[in-house]
Amino acid sequence: MQRLILMRHAEAERAAGSGRDHERVLSARGRAEAAAMGRALAGRGMRPDLALVSPAARTRQTWDLLHDAFGDVQVREDEPLYNGGAATLRRYVEAAEDEAGCLMMVAHNPGVHLLAVEYLVESAASPAVLDRMSGGFPPGAAAIFTVDVAGRPAFEGFLLPRDLASE
Repeated sequence: MQRLILMRHAEAERAAGSGRDHERVLSARGRAEAAAMGRALAGRGMRPDLALVSPAARTRQTWDLLHDAFGDVQVREDEPLYNGGAATLRRYVEAAEDEAGCLMMVAHNPGVHLLAVEYLVESAASPAVLDRMSGGFPPGAAAIFTVDVAGRPAFEGFLLPRDLASE
């Protein structure tokens, strides 16, 4: 793996009274932002070979909208990615690192955010980068890492949906 993209699902509708979080769908804004993020990533030459996607409705919808910009990508949905913690998400990344040149994970907070911060700390990212990431990981955001031959990720970029409006 040469590149890793960690993405939080796009903005979802508020939970209905039934409390079925797993079934929450994207809002209209979330759908537009997910499609824009796919175009932005593809426009930067970032096209995953493999996508690991939580089976929740909002992550699957996010992936479907991203996918339109990427073309043919192998996709795996795994239940532990649904609200999985950083350690769980890391295990999935490490298990798939030999399967793709570019790996993308679409999952949930706080796991995605915590894993991104762990990678930043491990790679001795600059205080400015750590400060930017400490501001949160909003819906639809993507943290991008290059990965060296030893499997160590280094920060490449952090895309926020609000930053794409000018593109």
